[in-house]
Amino acid sequence: QVQLVESGGGSVQAGGALRLSCVASTSINGCMGWFRVAPGKGREGVAGIDSMGKPSYADFVMGRFTISKDSARNILYLQMNNLKPDDSALYYCAADWGLGLARIKYGALGCGMDYWGEGTLVTISS
Repeated sequence: QVQLVESGGGSVQAGGALRLSCVASTSINGCMGWFRVAPGKGREGVAGIDSMGKPSYADFVMGRFTISKDSARNILYLQMNNLKPDDSALYYCAADWGLGLARIKYGALGCGMDYWGEGTLVTISS
């Protein structure tokens, strides 16, 4: 069982920045990423990082968001800059544990999605 705990969400004005963190209960060697769910919208893959550390981004965040991973501390980050009201959503961290329970695409990167946290809320005002 893998536990993921997200933090770092909040309310900021458009153009502002936030950094999300996701602490994993164990080392995760597979793909990890961030997805979001907004009211009235489905799940959207935002950014992912593969087992080799290569990042991939959805077009709508390209150039604004940066995903990174601290493998020594089992922490996944999402730096979000130049935030827009459309970025408002509940942001989740997900991990591929090889169970094949679900799949998600982070831009061009397709990953398994076996575990995810409870999310952290991001609200952007105009």
